[in-house]
Amino acid sequence: MLMATAVRKEALLTPGKESLAMEAFANALTMLPTIIADNAGYDSADLVSQLRAQHANTPKCLAGLDMENGCVGDMAQMGVTESFSVKRQMLLSAAEAAEMILRVDDIIKCAPRPRRNDECM
Repeated sequence: MLMATAVRKEALLTPGKESLAMEAFANALTMLPTIIADNAGYDSADLVSQLRAQHANTPKCLAGLDMENGCVGDMAQMGVTESFSVKRQMLLSAAEAAEMILRVDDIIKCAPRPRRNDECM
């Protein structure tokens, strides 16, 4: 939630089409807790709404999903920490993969080259 909020704030300050891509990325980050809760078999709508409320009401909130108990918990108390270098590498790898997919899509969408008749003599 914190990363999605930060990306959304930066998107508001960014001009042009880049801001649309940043907003889509923020939306994708927002979907992660929903996907995690769904995969764990919990009510994702309830958990994510609780998580959003805690992040909205508490500055520097460290709340996250506690999948063992099916509730929102304090990640610091649970001992869940994330290394900056790991998070940075994860985001770089995801961005590179998305860029490669977009490049392949552009290649597939391109019209084929006009072919000329080669006459053999």
